[in-house]
Amino acid sequence: MVYSTSTLVTAVVPNKYGSLVPVSSSTKPDLMVRMLETLDVHDGQRILEIGTGTGYNAALLAHRLGDDNVFSVDIDPELVTTARQRLARIGRHPHLAVRDGADGWREHAPYDRIISTCAVRRIPWSWHDQLTPGGQLLVDFKPQGGNLVLLGKKVDRLEGRFTTRYGAFMVMRQHGNHDDGPLPPWESELPLDRERTTSAPAEPPGVASFLRAVMSTTQLRHRYTFDAQTRQPTAVRLAAADGSCCDVDLTSNHDGTRTVYEGGPTPLRTEIEHAYQQWCDWGQPGWDRIGVTVKPDTWAVWLDEPTNILTRAGSPCRAAPASSRSPRGSSRPSS
Repeated sequence: MVYSTSTLVTAVVPNKYGSLVPVSSSTKPDLMVRMLETLDVHDGQRILEIGTGTGYNAALLAHRLGDDNVFSVDIDPELVTTARQRLARIGRHPHLAVRDGADGWREHAPYDRIISTCAVRRIPWSWHDQLTPGGQLLVDFKPQGGNLVLLGKKVDRLEGRFTTRYGAFMVMRQHGNHDDGPLPPWESELPLDRERTTSAPAEPPGVASFLRAVMSTTQLRHRYTFDAQTRQPTAVRLAAADGSCCDVDLTSNHDGTRTVYEGGPTPLRTEIEHAYQQWCDWGQPGWDRIGVTVKPDTWAVWLDEPTNILTRAGSPCRAAPASSRSPRGSSRPSS
């Protein structure tokens, strides 16, 4: 099972509703190898791993670089203890510690590479400070949706592009309260009293959805509605914190359009369709044309070049309006 192309959940905890939710897993080995190839690790380099988990990746790194050059942290004491035992059984003794991954491991810095096997909504500046000049960081950056991004350290920033292929991890757990606030409720007292059609897909491609998310201040939840008899999905449902809801039929009409049902003060599909159209106008860029620049208190997403900024965000995140953007080949916004 470890070597199958599937993610294996290895730890669950109860949430505030009493349901068990996954908090740690064993990453698919094909994804792990792809990440290590992307990180471009060489003999003699020192590497910090954020998220020890089962210890599988720490074992690969220690085999490649030697125990003394591998440092791995996890917030879960039980996971670290078990990983240390597993590693010792195969004769490997990398440096492991129970720590909040957002803090890195300053005592052993600097590192030539940092690899995070958990997703983050904001990239900790401590990781920049703990990299060597020109060092690289690979992390699943998900401010609101996202992908694996390879960032290089510069004096005052981290900068790089998303990887061509998609990769996803669970969001990093941290000590203390780091919640971004309650999620929008699924059910609303507001009726779906508006109906129209759309030519945009029910679920825009991942890059288009990411651009909508980071260029908007509206946080959306996403799920499917199902036919009661067949249990097959019939529509995509969106929900926002102000009670607005939206259902988009998965089945097309005879003219190729889809029916949209909306309720509440915010027309949730409008932003999605606008972002999808912009993505089309820009030539439907893949992930590798989208880049990120991270500074101590802000980050920016750009297209093709760091000067062609699509949106900026700080803490708290505030995205620029989508209407201020220009397509590829037109007059580009300055930095």
